[in-house]
Amino acid sequence: MPRLLFLLASLLAAAPATQAQLLQGAAPAGFSRADSLRGNYDSPLRSCYDINYYHLDVRLDVASRAIRGSNEFQFTATRDFTRLQFDLFANLAVEKVEYQGQPLPFTREFNAVFVTFPAPIRKGQKASFTVYYGGQPTVAKNAPWDGGMVFAEHGAGQPWVATACQGVGASIWWPCKDQQADEPDSMLISVTVPRGLTNVSNGRLRSTTKLKGGATRFDWFVSNPINNYNVALNVANYAHFQDTYAGEKGPLTLDYWVLPENLAQAKKQFGENVKPMLKSMEYWFGPYPFYEDGYKLVETPHLGMEHQSAVAYGNEYKNGYRGLDRSGTGWGLKWDFIIIHESGHEWFGNNITTKDIADMWVHEAFTTYSEALFVETQFGKDAARQYIHGQRRNIRNDGPIIGPCGVNQEGSSDMYDKGANLLHLLRTAYVPDDAKWRELLRGLGRTFYHQTVTTRQIVDYFNQQTGQNLTPVFDQYLRHAGLPVLEVRWAATGPPLARWVAEEPEFELPARIRVKGMTGFVALPLTTTFQPINLPGLTRQNLEVDTDNCYIGVLVE
Repeated sequence: MPRLLFLLASLLAAAPATQAQLLQGAAPAGFSRADSLRGNYDSPLRSCYDINYYHLDVRLDVASRAIRGSNEFQFTATRDFTRLQFDLFANLAVEKVEYQGQPLPFTREFNAVFVTFPAPIRKGQKASFTVYYGGQPTVAKNAPWDGGMVFAEHGAGQPWVATACQGVGASIWWPCKDQQADEPDSMLISVTVPRGLTNVSNGRLRSTTKLKGGATRFDWFVSNPINNYNVALNVANYAHFQDTYAGEKGPLTLDYWVLPENLAQAKKQFGENVKPMLKSMEYWFGPYPFYEDGYKLVETPHLGMEHQSAVAYGNEYKNGYRGLDRSGTGWGLKWDFIIIHESGHEWFGNNITTKDIADMWVHEAFTTYSEALFVETQFGKDAARQYIHGQRRNIRNDGPIIGPCGVNQEGSSDMYDKGANLLHLLRTAYVPDDAKWRELLRGLGRTFYHQTVTTRQIVDYFNQQTGQNLTPVFDQYLRHAGLPVLEVRWAATGPPLARWVAEEPEFELPARIRVKGMTGFVALPLTTTFQPINLPGLTRQNLEVDTDNCYIGVLVE
């Protein structure tokens, strides 16, 4: 999502909690009990059940900004248990929890709800319970950078409502097991709204039912796994138009839901951006991951969000980021940033989802890098190199990109642009063959298709595919604020010496250097120990280091 654009730095208050701390419910240093209840996906009361299916059924009262309804949890027990946790913000009332037609006792602590069953649920058993709830959900003050529901108007006072809750959590507006690690295999989203309005949610529209009292219910079915924060409602008197893309897996339906007054602009902007985007993403990352659910763009009263199969769009039908180029190169003004970036999340964030928000760099680094790949597809490799180099203007090097685990805390906003530059460095230094690099990226989608992952799994995949130990390189860029520095020393006699200065003691990376005027760079394998540079004719004055493609520091002494 576009939170990077305001460069909101995360506060990294402490090292990750130990597993023992998390299982006992204790908060690691610098975090609260509430943080652990929200962020820990390994706690016994969460890990005891695997979500298979949700049916979220809600009625939206636009005038009072209230919501009321239910969510059915269908699950499989992963061990024997009598008690579990689900999540719902404390400002929303749990009216009852029902199991086999009977109410279940429950207690609440912060935004967590604990339910006790009358008899043990056995490992492997499939069961379900339904939560009935209601109230006035948190209203986002500045979506999508803070979470909640968005109540706005358009035209002559027409209602316009949306949700955006990444980071803060889906339980800000609906009860769920609010963890990225556990996704339902499918989901039915039923939303009832006042007559004359349309609700657009994820997946495909199954039915529209006119109800007594002047209301309409829209039933949307998601046939693929979906993470909680992607579940969305979007309500307005939308205009709708359609198209089809001839994709790698056959025809992909394209559905667009926009405000009536913006229909002509939408047809032009979406027509110019969506199919080129899909062509680029499928070329580099493999088939669109949700053919069964289709692809949608939905106009929203906030900037945008990667809501699976219903991407939120609020970029005012302008190229760039609201008419600005984040890279400062000019290339970012040739396409619509929100369409390309938020749609890129369908591959990274939605298809491949991290178990813990601490590892959110997997979502954001690859998606930010997809912008450069789109530029490469449209305008060539040199344009892409310029664009990704220009992204460095947004990097702060203010903290680790990976956050502390188990407490719902992401890392530095550098996960976007620094993460993308890391991927470009890996391509340059280790996989310069374009066909092999493309196959490596496409392999990610196949290997982790519809899965939740950790940083370790992604790094191990790169190690396996390249046949090299890239763990120290990943760790240097992801777990430390500073850049590796190429230190070059000239002695009175003999060749110059070079090494890497880095926090990771095992750091290794080919240093790309040349004598000024040479064609191409020479890759010299270097470690943190000084080694001689045997390059004929090299002097202090004519040394050139490839810092265009490699995001590093250089110190010449």
